[in-house]
Amino acid sequence: MRNSLDIEGRPQDTRVVVAMSGGVDSSVTAALLKSEGYDVVGITLQLYDHGAATHRKGACCAGQDIHDARNVAERIGIPHYVLDYESRFRQSVIDNFADSYASGETPVPCIECNRSIKFRDLLATARELGASVLATGHYVASRALADGSRALICAADADRDQSYFLFATTPEQLQFLRFPLGDLTKPETRELARRFGLQVADKHDSQDICFVPTGRYTDVIGRLRPNAIEPGDIVDLDGRIIGHHQGIVHFTVGQRRGLGIASTAPLYVVRLDAARRRVVVGPREALRMDRIALREVNWIGDGPLDRAVGDGLEIFVRVRSTRAPQPAWLRASSDGYEVELVAGEEGVSPGQACVFYDAPSGRARVLGGGFIQSASARNVAAGAARGAAPVIEAMRG
Repeated sequence: MRNSLDIEGRPQDTRVVVAMSGGVDSSVTAALLKSEGYDVVGITLQLYDHGAATHRKGACCAGQDIHDARNVAERIGIPHYVLDYESRFRQSVIDNFADSYASGETPVPCIECNRSIKFRDLLATARELGASVLATGHYVASRALADGSRALICAADADRDQSYFLFATTPEQLQFLRFPLGDLTKPETRELARRFGLQVADKHDSQDICFVPTGRYTDVIGRLRPNAIEPGDIVDLDGRIIGHHQGIVHFTVGQRRGLGIASTAPLYVVRLDAARRRVVVGPREALRMDRIALREVNWIGDGPLDRAVGDGLEIFVRVRSTRAPQPAWLRASSDGYEVELVAGEEGVSPGQACVFYDAPSGRARVLGGGFIQSASARNVAAGAARGAAPVIEAMRG
């Protein structure tokens, strides 16, 4: 008989490791599973030198968070362990973050943390502890499919959905992961925390980048990659020098404010040329891109990726965590895979993720995604002629 986590066995015979960050979401996850009778073990990861961050609100995995996680574990009566993952976090997340910014990209460290620290290293630790499941407090859901595999589904609370940050989860990892909050809203989660008597019920959500205690990520990059802070030129689309800057890390594609140049019309950062330390600016219309080259594509849809893509697969994609999915085509290219946006998108930035969905809203299934290698503009009329109309109609309906 299958239990509420969709695995064989009684809850009391099923060990579950819960990744406890010290926030309300992971705390409620642990309390819920404990209340259902599961053999719950809480694990908190120490990911960086948290001494400088203990006074800051909005930083996860800091000293106060470890203290909070320990208190919750004691309150609900489960064993709790703190694991020192600082070295592997620095190598896998912080160093990659600095390298990405130094090369002119805008990285998303939470994605790398999920795929390399939590869903690779912590998952392996959970297996070593004899767990059948690793549960987290992410707002996303997992559903069993007819063939025995599992699908990653957007959360019921669209405002809290974290599917964008989990696109790199593999099919093998999905078999072992569970997300008990996927069908709840944030207010419902906080109410459960109060019902369980957890002191973190009204704790602020984590914000910003957890390993940047000052809130200024350029301080971290400047210390690790000093060459990224070297001055350079601000140029227009024709390459004419119209200003100067103190480091490309201070800029991101789509940025308008803080350019430090005078202009009769609004100018935006169109791209970053790290090799020549150039910030290229132009009018807003120059931001619109409709072709995206991807790297490190992860596929969690049905069947092999190449077979699913064929001559072109109609999907919906999100190019930033704060933007809604829009219709697109996924195609194979000479260098891997590329996405053609039906209506185009402004401010597509290398280093961000492009996440694939099977629907534009609601409980859509995550089909995978990749990191944006580059973006370019081209005429989208050809894409419409190849049959984009059904996708547009689906978005409207």
